[in-house]
Amino acid sequence: MVQTNTALLDPHSESLLSQYRSLLPVFIQTSEVATSLLKSNFASSGLIVAALEHRVKTEDSLRGKLALKGNKYNSIYDITDVVGLRVITFYIDDVDKVASLLERYFEIDWENSVDKRKLHEIDSFGYLSLHCICRIPEHLYSDPEKPEINKIRFEVQMRTVLQHAWANMNHDTGYKSGVEIPKVYLRNLSRLAGILELVDDEFSRIRSELADYRRKVQNLVASGNLDEVQLDGDSFHSYLTLKPFDSLMHRIASLNQAEIQEVDLSCFIPLFIGMGFKTIGQLDAMVRDFSEAAYQIACFQLGLTDIDILSSSLAPQNLCTAYILKKGGGRAGLKYMLDIINGPMDGNEDMARFLEEQTKDLPFMNQ
Repeated sequence: MVQTNTALLDPHSESLLSQYRSLLPVFIQTSEVATSLLKSNFASSGLIVAALEHRVKTEDSLRGKLALKGNKYNSIYDITDVVGLRVITFYIDDVDKVASLLERYFEIDWENSVDKRKLHEIDSFGYLSLHCICRIPEHLYSDPEKPEINKIRFEVQMRTVLQHAWANMNHDTGYKSGVEIPKVYLRNLSRLAGILELVDDEFSRIRSELADYRRKVQNLVASGNLDEVQLDGDSFHSYLTLKPFDSLMHRIASLNQAEIQEVDLSCFIPLFIGMGFKTIGQLDAMVRDFSEAAYQIACFQLGLTDIDILSSSLAPQNLCTAYILKKGGGRAGLKYMLDIINGPMDGNEDMARFLEEQTKDLPFMNQ
């Protein structure tokens, strides 16, 4: 059974509640418009958040608020949290990025905004969100039938996923509610708050260091210092910007005047690592040293066909085939390659046998 707030209100608070009722459709539209604008701005700026929530305060909730401090407000427009949005970010530093976007697009009431992150209490972790009081400017959105939209102020709370989880847990346990609970639980909750705050900080630090690493890798690859670059997913994708397989691929495609269909080459990363390559320099040397052998394999594969569309993966696959055969990897090595590229399949064993038999007399195998 739903409980209704029956708090008695003075005439002024009842007047505020009446204003709320008459403006409820506008509050709802303001909530939806503000949410839509934020989503659009997040998308255009490339900012990814964990969640974006919005709500309009219920009449029962507002009645309770007015019962406590209704005399604080002259009109319904003075209550800044009737409309509320919450942005939940993955990282601490993204909270400031969200705030920057709010400042760029909305009108901010800084006097009534609160940065709770400046608190330093040991048990305050879940309450360290940033609260901005905003208004939608007319140049961003207006509705002639509801001009009040540009007058309504609304609250945007920004916090991290961990802060949000902590706040919800505290709400469920009654912590911070004024209800006394045993000190042993308070102590354990405070310890957990410290751990979660450390995790939040570490996530942001690791992301920052990864961004620095990626920039370093990109600079090393661009400058040609490939021997200094460890082979991994980031460095491989930076290496692909040099288009290392393009020359071979175009040469292969010219055999049949075929069209090249570009595909994702990420599946080759575990293969290259499994083949023993540790740096981008070693991989680049393989491309350079085995391109002719890879071309010979393509000539054998395509010479008597009329295939007119080729996957861009054919060049690195033929390079690996040539390398494995020349290094004595044989049928087992070819099957390993096919299992990684295609996934384990019944036909990989037969294909490996076919490749081994049909390439044994190619010139590169006898050099």
